[in-house]
Amino acid sequence: MERLIIFGVLSLPVIFISWRTLFNVKSHGFYRFFGWEGILWLIASNFRSWFVDPFSLEQIISWVLLLVGSYYVIAGVIQMKTKGKSTKDRNEKALYQFEKTTELIDSGIFKYIRHPLYSSLIFLTWGIFFKSPTVVSFVVSVLSSIFFVITSILDEKECIAYFGDQYRDYMKRSKRFIPFII
Repeated sequence: MERLIIFGVLSLPVIFISWRTLFNVKSHGFYRFFGWEGILWLIASNFRSWFVDPFSLEQIISWVLLLVGSYYVIAGVIQMKTKGKSTKDRNEKALYQFEKTTELIDSGIFKYIRHPLYSSLIFLTWGIFFKSPTVVSFVVSVLSSIFFVITSILDEKECIAYFGDQYRDYMKRSKRFIPFII
């Protein structure tokens, strides 16, 4: 019961900030919402084990994944805010303001990966999973990761629609989530 209460309370702000895309299956935000919900379920399920046995292999793997994910999101947001030239003139209601970039960012972390923010969410998902690995948490982590992959694919379609061939060329030079790998 405690787990459900925590999940419900954490879900409220996610529902609030995702309401614009909840009924649009063609928007990347629709799938991102379900990925976020998977993360929240993992947090609600594993919150008691975050600092238990801190030097176990699972905890070490968890903290490494969480740190990598933290780096990706911080580096990605900084690049988007400083290089993306976000504008309110870009009238796409499904995007948050910082996502409404008018310049293609292909430097910094974006030189190597197209989706540092979604990549950070995948690292976060698996970092939380390793806090207390179970079969159910594994299934939720896989599903959450799949939702973030779908999110990135739809985001790429939206970027191609906005940036055109410039984005297609960028896709050839960069990986989706992990530099030099995938």
